[in-house]
Amino acid sequence: MEFINLKKQYELIRPTLTAKLDDIMAQAHFIGGPEVGELEDRLAGYVGRKYCHGCGNGTEALQLAYMAYGIGVGDAVFCPAMTFIASVEPAAMLGATPVFCDIEPDTYNLSPDSLREQIERVEREGVLRPRAVVAVDFLGNPARFDEISEICREHGLLLIEDAAQGTGASYKGGRCGSFGDIACTSFFPSKPLGCYGDGGAVFTNNEEVSELISSLKVHGKGSSKYDNVRIGMNSRLDTVQAAVLLAKMDLLDDEMKKRQQVAARYWDAFEGKIQTPKITEGSASSFAQFVLIAESQEQRDAVVAAMKAAGVPSLIYYPKPLHQMKAFGESMGHFPNAERYAQCNFGIPFSPYITEEEQGQVVSAVLSAL
Repeated sequence: MEFINLKKQYELIRPTLTAKLDDIMAQAHFIGGPEVGELEDRLAGYVGRKYCHGCGNGTEALQLAYMAYGIGVGDAVFCPAMTFIASVEPAAMLGATPVFCDIEPDTYNLSPDSLREQIERVEREGVLRPRAVVAVDFLGNPARFDEISEICREHGLLLIEDAAQGTGASYKGGRCGSFGDIACTSFFPSKPLGCYGDGGAVFTNNEEVSELISSLKVHGKGSSKYDNVRIGMNSRLDTVQAAVLLAKMDLLDDEMKKRQQVAARYWDAFEGKIQTPKITEGSASSFAQFVLIAESQEQRDAVVAAMKAAGVPSLIYYPKPLHQMKAFGESMGHFPNAERYAQCNFGIPFSPYITEEEQGQVVSAVLSAL
């Protein structure tokens, strides 16, 4: 059984993708080919932003966002304690200080109450300048953007949407990638919209910021890449990956519908037996992962072992919260919801192409272990 069935998806896009790749090879448009611009335009329209910039990967998308807004030494960047390190790693590399916040116990997303507490604490202490909030659409479940946006307005903070897992998800009528001052996403192969390697994108409605990102991602270019007007980086989405994404976008809406159906079957099967993810009110998740929460770490480990014995794969996603990471000093506060999530979570096989029979095997393995 596949944890995420990318092979079935490839069978569906192979004819279209093969034609696109043959054309790229024949024209030798490996970097900056027309498919890149076509994808950027299509993504901008899909998400609902004026500008989209493809780049090397999701981490670099976030780095470009931090650089565009001048985040650096002395700045506090507020981030959920439970997310992948890439959400805040680029800010730390630029000299900023991550300030972690707890998550909600049911949606696994940034807690607005914890965010407000941490902002007010930093303001009272007066050591760091509060500058930005990173709201993560964790596992494809949109963050509470109404409340988080209001907090940012009250305190004059930049809001960055980390939609690395959220392509295709929506919140109160808007698609993920359309929230905040700037948004970033990843096209890592396992994402709801993933390429066959690394890739990412930045979304904005701000023309000045768009022009700055266009420069920053090509070595700080001015009139050309040999006219460097600022220090930048090399972060390009190559043409082959753009072609893969264009082919997959043709399936995206249908796949989102299937993801909801797969999730509904899991919810029905596990109701009252184990904690399942709660979707943020007014939202539709893209279900980048479907994660269950056991009663304890011991129960989680026993269930995972039983699943393995039954030939059913699983994934602990993620095993350690950021405030306990050695990279950040391992003494960044106490966030009980994030810590419990790390100790008790396990992901189960999920994709638009998992069959009902396969889902039955997953359910049977989990419930038998419980």
